[in-house]
Amino acid sequence: MQSVFITLTFGQFFDKFYYCTFFTFINHSYMQSYIPIFMMIGVAAFLGVVFLTLQRFLGPHRPNPEKLSTYESGMPPIKTARERFSVKYYMVAVLFILFDIEVIFLYPWAVNFRSLGMFGYVEMILFILILLVGYLYILKKGALQWD
Repeated sequence: MQSVFITLTFGQFFDKFYYCTFFTFINHSYMQSYIPIFMMIGVAAFLGVVFLTLQRFLGPHRPNPEKLSTYESGMPPIKTARERFSVKYYMVAVLFILFDIEVIFLYPWAVNFRSLGMFGYVEMILFILILLVGYLYILKKGALQWD
């Protein structure tokens, strides 16, 4: 004797589900397509809260000084975590983000390279030259030196 399994995808389940609930007053409108997404976000938030609450009651809780101390890659902490960083650190980080975001503009250009033609090629050469001038400027100012 064969057993028959009825399988529904997640979207099919919620299609059947929200047609039978209080969401029927929306009646095939623009917002109706968002209902499964909101329901999935609600279920995820609910399960997150439930699991975090359950672990508090069911999980072991045996704090000691060793567990509560700061972990510094296996070494005991030497200084406070509130120590100031050099401005050079922030400058290099900002410059990295700046040039990293600029390079992201190369990907759409590379995908559409043939359709853009000579105009797209010249525009990208100008873009790269402007980036190069900026890079040479920060090198001349010494923004990447760790002295």
